[in-house]
Amino acid sequence: MPRFRFAFAKSKLFWFFGFLLVFSIFGFVGKGLTGKTNASQPPESAVSSIPVVLEPVQKRQFENRVVVQANVKAKDYVAVPALVGGTIKKLYVDEGDTVVAGETKLFESDPLKFEKLVQIRKQEFVLAGCTRREQEANLERVRADYEKAKADVERFRKLRAKGAVSEDALEQQESRFKQLTAVVKQAETALQSGAELETQAKAALAIAEKDLRDCTVYAPISGKVSRIIVEEGEMGELGKPVLRIDDPSVVEISALLPAEYYDLVTPGETKIKLQVYHTDLGEQVISYKSPVIDPRLRTFEVKTVLTNPPPTVVPGAIAQSTIVLEQHEGLGIPAKAIQTRAGRFVVFTVENNVARKLTIEKGLETDGWVEILGDQVSEGMPLVVMGQFLLDDGTPVTIQENAA
Repeated sequence: MPRFRFAFAKSKLFWFFGFLLVFSIFGFVGKGLTGKTNASQPPESAVSSIPVVLEPVQKRQFENRVVVQANVKAKDYVAVPALVGGTIKKLYVDEGDTVVAGETKLFESDPLKFEKLVQIRKQEFVLAGCTRREQEANLERVRADYEKAKADVERFRKLRAKGAVSEDALEQQESRFKQLTAVVKQAETALQSGAELETQAKAALAIAEKDLRDCTVYAPISGKVSRIIVEEGEMGELGKPVLRIDDPSVVEISALLPAEYYDLVTPGETKIKLQVYHTDLGEQVISYKSPVIDPRLRTFEVKTVLTNPPPTVVPGAIAQSTIVLEQHEGLGIPAKAIQTRAGRFVVFTVENNVARKLTIEKGLETDGWVEILGDQVSEGMPLVVMGQFLLDDGTPVTIQENAA
C-alpha cells in the first residue's frame, strides 16, 4: 500500500507540473497577443507554492570505473605439431576429449620410413664397432713389433760397442725401430678416427630411434582437445600443428584499456568486476598489466586469472569487465537533483518552505548518484529531487513526500 500511495503521489505531481507548464505557456501567449494580462487572473503573489519531493544527502561509495569487453582464453594451451614429416596414420583423440600430460596418445605419423632408417643406422653402428675393434687389434700388433724393435736396438748397440756386429747392422735395427715408431702413431690415429666414427654412428642411431619414437605424439599438457587441424590420411608437416589442446581449469580474462588509465592500474590491487554472459563472477583482482602501451592503438593489456571457473566460463567467451580505478566514500545525491544554470551545477534545499539554491562541484558518479565536493552540503541535508525545474532561489514550496 505505501508503494501505491507513493506512485499515486508522483502521478499527481506529474499532472500538476504539466498543467502548470501549459498554463504558463498559454498565459504568456495571451499576454503577448493582448499586450496585457487577463483582468481576472490573480496576481503572481497569489499563485500557490511549488510542490517538491526531497531526499537527504547520503554517504555512499563512489567509484571511478571504465567498462570494456574482455576475452576469455586458456592460460595454458598448445598447438601440438607433428614432430616428424609424413602422413598422419592414426588419430587417437577427437575434439572435446580430455587428455593427460605425458600419458594420452594423440596421433601417429607413418613410421615405415623411420623404422627402415633405424635398421640402417644400427648396421652402420655395428660396422663402425667392428672397424674400431680391428684397429685396436692392429694397434696391439704394431706395438708388439715396436717393443721388439726397441729391444733389438738396445742389444745391437751393446754388441756394436763390443765390436760383435757391424755399424751397418746397427743402423738397420735403428731404421726398423724408427719405422715401427711411425707405424704405432699411425695405428693410434686410425684407432682414434675409428672411435669417432663409432660415436657418430651411435649418435645417428639415437636420432633415428628418436624420430621413430616421435612418430607417436603424446599430450604435452593436460586439458581438452579443442580443435583437430589435420585429419587422418593427410600430410603432416614437420613443426606444423595437427591439433590444439586447451586447459580450461585456469583461464585468463584479457582486456584492453585506453592509455590514459595506465597509471591508475596496479596489479594485485586494482579490482575488476566480471560477467561472462549470464554468469556473474563477482569482484576479482587484476593480476597483470602490460609493461608497454601499444603505440598504434594507444591501449595496454590487463589480465585476470581464474582457477576452476564455472562451466559456462570457457576459452573464447566474451566477458563484460568493469575496472574500478578509484574507490572512496563521499557525500552524494541522486543525479536527477542536479541542474545546470548559467554554466554552473546547482541544487535546491528547503528552509521554512522556501527553496534555497546551492552551487556545487561534482565529483564521481556511480549508479545514478553524484558525489558532491566541498562544504556546500552536509550529510542528511534535504535536497529537491522532484520539482526543481520550476524553482529559483526564494520560491515558495510545498513538501509533498520524501523520496526516501
